[in-house]
Amino acid sequence: MRYSKFFLPTLKEVPAEAEVISHKLLLRAGMIRKLASGLYSYLPLGLRSLRKVEKIIREEMDRAGAQEVLLPMVQPSELWKESGRWERYGKELLRFEDRHGRASCLGPTHEEVITDIVRKEIRSYRDLPLNLYQIQTKFRDEIRPRFGLMRSREFLMKDAYSFDVDDDALEKTYQVMYKAYCRIFERCGLDFRPVEADTGSIGGHASHEFMVMADTGEDQIACCTSCDYAANVELAPVIQSSNHQITKSPNHQITKVSTPGKRSVEEVTEFLGVSADCLVKTLIVIADDRPVAALIRGDHELNDVKLMRLLGVEGLNFADDATVRSVTGAPVGFAGPVGLSEGLKVVADQDVSILKNFVTGANEPDAHFTGVNWGRDVSMPEFADIRVITEGDPCPRCKGKIELKRGIEVGHIFKLGTKYSEVLGATFLDADGKKQLAVMGCYGIGVGRTVAAAIEQNHDENGIIFPIPIAPFEVIISLINVKDTVMSKAAEDLYNGLMAQGVEVLLDDRKERPGVKFKDADLLGIPLRIVVGKRLEEKNEVEIRSRVTGETISVIKNEAVKKVVEILQ
Repeated sequence: MRYSKFFLPTLKEVPAEAEVISHKLLLRAGMIRKLASGLYSYLPLGLRSLRKVEKIIREEMDRAGAQEVLLPMVQPSELWKESGRWERYGKELLRFEDRHGRASCLGPTHEEVITDIVRKEIRSYRDLPLNLYQIQTKFRDEIRPRFGLMRSREFLMKDAYSFDVDDDALEKTYQVMYKAYCRIFERCGLDFRPVEADTGSIGGHASHEFMVMADTGEDQIACCTSCDYAANVELAPVIQSSNHQITKSPNHQITKVSTPGKRSVEEVTEFLGVSADCLVKTLIVIADDRPVAALIRGDHELNDVKLMRLLGVEGLNFADDATVRSVTGAPVGFAGPVGLSEGLKVVADQDVSILKNFVTGANEPDAHFTGVNWGRDVSMPEFADIRVITEGDPCPRCKGKIELKRGIEVGHIFKLGTKYSEVLGATFLDADGKKQLAVMGCYGIGVGRTVAAAIEQNHDENGIIFPIPIAPFEVIISLINVKDTVMSKAAEDLYNGLMAQGVEVLLDDRKERPGVKFKDADLLGIPLRIVVGKRLEEKNEVEIRSRVTGETISVIKNEAVKKVVEILQ
């Protein structure tokens, strides 16, 4: 492709709308353009990278035994009502009516549609296992789309759905897909980690996220420094503390202390001269319209996902000021477990169970209790792991130390079990002629998000540094002087020679200054740059520069094609 004929509208300045580096560089490099909030058009350069990711996915899905289908983006409400998700999914589900008043939605996912196909077509255990996938547009009406392709409303996704005869068969399929995902992200040239994760709104009983490691990632990952354990902090279990500094201290007398205007953990502990791990904060949350008190050590954070699972609820939100006051009798910042209504459910994190003489709110304005003890001052609540794991906590698997890293979720696989086959009636006859529920799994990859994540992980101050497998072009030829017939002839020879070897080349034949061409080459992130300039006249050589290392080598013009092919291989 010749740059002069290629639609590639680069930008010198960073657009004001862009926050994260991938969004900035995708816009600056002319790969995407915004149509509206959360809606982006792929321009030719961006589409080339997108198609490369798609190709890798298709090859590995086919290799894993999955078969490609294409399902409608518009889905009838009847299916979603049958599965129970029409109301439960929330406002991210874009609902609408057609001219006949029939309610439908734009598909954010396709569990209902694929299960409907299988329940109508599969009859016998001999028809299973079955694994169907598609690469198709999804729509989720995000309340605040941001970060470009990282969190848009309309996006391209690969979603696969497997159907097996039982849990053991699902486990085999799940492992096949797990390995396929590892190969996909390895082939994309990404530094990634599979991590244990929550199943979220999709449901099911086990899942793994595939995280591209990047300091700018939205997700926090708990990783062990001694073994390969990794989990999203939402899911990572915490081993209960057993040797707290005050465990063996004698019981103190409970005392009410005036703490005027001291609401936060920092303010209260500084005022009282105690450490945050000696304070128990009482958080009032609304769990499916029911108030619940959650007790957490002052230096820890509540894990919403763990608490939701413990309570068996679908939604969890912090109570507003009025609710906190009605439940505790005090404004926010002064709630405590002493004297709470017996009808209020109280759940305490396991790490507060060993505390003695701790500090809590006094359930009245501007007051806290010190010297609080379990059993004497507060009835023993239900204790459970409801906090977020922290740096330095022991690994749940090997007791090594946990460190926290950041990552970008690009893939997610789930063991759905019979969640959808049961409510939608996807059954088959087993070898004994008995009706059984199909056991399902589902497997998603954000295709555009993978491109964006690659940029988040691979860039510098000059622009993108694409991994070779997903780069829009493998080589860019920078022709320094388009009016010089010798240089132009050499550039054409290299261009044609590389294309004959199957190399994807962009020939920069624009009438621009060398500095402009070099800056654009770095911005676009193309792995190799061949400079056809003065060295051609002086030594019959061209320069080959690696975008990754910045290393430049000079080679004889007639050997350049061979050398480039060697480097790319």
